[in-house]
Amino acid sequence: MRFIDECELRVEAGDGGKGAVAFRREKYIPFGGPAGGDGGRGGDVVLVADSGLGTLYDLIHQRVVRADAGQNGMGKDCYGRAAKEVEIRLPVGTIIYDSETKEKLCELTRPQERVVIAKGGEGGRGNRHFTTPEDRAPRHAEPGAAGEARSLRLELKVMADVGLLGFPNVGKSTFISAVSRARPKVADYPFTTLVPHLGVVTIGDFRQGSGRSFVVADIPGLIPGASEGAGLGIRFLRHLDRTRLLLHMITVTGEEGRNPLADYHVIRRELKAYSPELARRPEVVALTKADLPDVQETYDALKLEFERLGVDLLLVSAATHQGLTEVVQYLAERLFL
Repeated sequence: MRFIDECELRVEAGDGGKGAVAFRREKYIPFGGPAGGDGGRGGDVVLVADSGLGTLYDLIHQRVVRADAGQNGMGKDCYGRAAKEVEIRLPVGTIIYDSETKEKLCELTRPQERVVIAKGGEGGRGNRHFTTPEDRAPRHAEPGAAGEARSLRLELKVMADVGLLGFPNVGKSTFISAVSRARPKVADYPFTTLVPHLGVVTIGDFRQGSGRSFVVADIPGLIPGASEGAGLGIRFLRHLDRTRLLLHMITVTGEEGRNPLADYHVIRRELKAYSPELARRPEVVALTKADLPDVQETYDALKLEFERLGVDLLLVSAATHQGLTEVVQYLAERLFL
């Protein structure tokens, strides 16, 4: 299934049913009073957060979600039946905006959270409600109220504790595959990852009461200009908004004019340009692909340069698992302080 993190949707709640105009017609009661029942309430449109969903794909072709109208009132004081609500199931982490006003309406952050996004109209009152001393046989009733209608823009931001970031092909996907059961595509070329992937990292033993877990998000690699949309950077960066800790991954490349420290500063500039608040988030920096000779030779000198910046530089190889346990433990310590 394709990963879709944005879509447009129109929701229309049901109209209320009409009130009835009716009179009692019974034997031996020649002047029966008004007996028009009320109309039923229109159906609501309800958003429900579903932890089993991870994409908005199911909604991209569903342009309108419409609830039924309430049943009209009937004679003999019979009320119309209220219409059933219509549920729209969305991934946890979905933000809902009004397309016309751009106003943020709500945010689904907890599984099974429910929000009525469009209320059904109230049913109209039957003619029995309009009896007066002057008019004992009213021949009018209320129409049902119109249901609410809205055009929505849905935006999904993944829910994770740790966000992986860095240039393409620095080893983020290999890392998340090594520490969790997530299986993103891994290959030796840039932009292998095109959508965010989530993995659950477990440490300790839950059976002995010492187990802990946290969620890691692997977003596609960033490039210069990401904060302005280069490489769809803004769409990728927003998936880091809810993370509590950033794991910034760098590595030694064979490309002329590039080095791990320069790459680090490029990504930091993109973070600050996109969101100063995100750039202030706690950060862990790791030099990846430690199994390669060039990386091992560069590590000590790089470590000193990062210490001057006040940053601890970790060394890890997801392929050989060198330093993997230490990095995971370090992340857990920072998260569960």
